[in-house]
Amino acid sequence: MPEQDQASASIDAYIAGLSPPFQDAIAHLRQTIRAAALEAEEIITYGMPGIGFHGPVVSYCAFKKHCSLFPMGNAVFTGMEEEIAPWRTSKGTLQFPPDALPPDDLIARIVKARLAENLAKAEARKAARRKT
Repeated sequence: MPEQDQASASIDAYIAGLSPPFQDAIAHLRQTIRAAALEAEEIITYGMPGIGFHGPVVSYCAFKKHCSLFPMGNAVFTGMEEEIAPWRTSKGTLQFPPDALPPDDLIARIVKARLAENLAKAEARKAARRKT
């Protein structure tokens, strides 16, 4: 089974094993993330579902009392402080109850910002290789 199919199957199984409020929230989060990053592939990173494009982009997970979105660094939150204020954050994490997800457009902007960061890093690595 190709790696992408394995990741998608693992994510399907992970979501199926969640209790209903978390199952619905994580399934919706997955759909929103995938729609914002059509060029990305589903991955398992740090043991969590996520997407990758020139490296990990975001991951997400359900915990006992909340869901989390991990944008693989907190630089993406710069300039979004007011928008993300309703949800609990910690360094590089946006946490929210399963019945109060951030708006889809905010999630999409976070994903697109991370895609742009990864693409810029990949282009910089490519340019550095050409110089040597």
